[in-house]
Amino acid sequence: MPDTSPVLSLPLIQAAQAQKHVTHNEAVRILDVLVQLNVTSADELSPPPAATDGDRHIVPAGATGDWAGKDHNVTWLQDGVWQFITPLAGWRADVTSTAQEIRFDGVTWVDTARSTNNLDLVGVNTTADATNKLAVAADATLLSHNGTSHQLKINKASAGDTASLLFQSNWSGRAEFGLTGDDDFRVKTSADGSSWNDAIVATGAGDVGIGKSPAAKLDVDGVMRLTPVTIGNLPAASTVGAGGIAFVSDIAGGAQLAYSDGTSWLKVRDGSAV
Repeated sequence: MPDTSPVLSLPLIQAAQAQKHVTHNEAVRILDVLVQLNVTSADELSPPPAATDGDRHIVPAGATGDWAGKDHNVTWLQDGVWQFITPLAGWRADVTSTAQEIRFDGVTWVDTARSTNNLDLVGVNTTADATNKLAVAADATLLSHNGTSHQLKINKASAGDTASLLFQSNWSGRAEFGLTGDDDFRVKTSADGSSWNDAIVATGAGDVGIGKSPAAKLDVDGVMRLTPVTIGNLPAASTVGAGGIAFVSDIAGGAQLAYSDGTSWLKVRDGSAV
């Protein structure tokens, strides 16, 4: 008959053995250490000087003092002397000082918490899928700074691809903005989610088109309307600066366009003062 059990190496009582209680108590003592294993630490490099009997630890690599050469062992203080057990692959322990659960993989102890890097899918209150690898169902989603600024990046592989934000109503697209099919910034709208209109197109050169791709600094497809303003409500020409345009409703001779030269408001019709 073997002297110890095959897994935990618990001492076995032998036939006709004297002082059987000694062997039995030693087996119980080992079980007391290992069952529901929790340890105070798994990273202290030397035995704590204020340890009391029953304190349990996992010895990290490179430990010193009474723990030297016992890397990765489970250790406990018994009658003032540190005892050691070599773990087997699959053993788990709760580290009370860090609230971690760790597992011995046969070589070292590793955190059982799954890494949040390189996850295949993440669903928050909903189910992610192969296309929507990150899916969130919530009243709001907060992205905040970490001390100063915050930037949200949407990157595409090439000019012909899409990097955009799509707004849907009952899963049917109604508005989209971003780089859609080229490198111009577009704001697009749709009444049915199928047919899309370019509301605004801005090129990398700074040209802007309303309803079309621009062929000038500002290019408008269709009628452009200015809200009428009275002479008394015109802002100071010096505030607007040269080049400001307004449709003035109460100019003598009838409503008409006026422009600012930076000093005064002048009629487009003849250049006279408003």
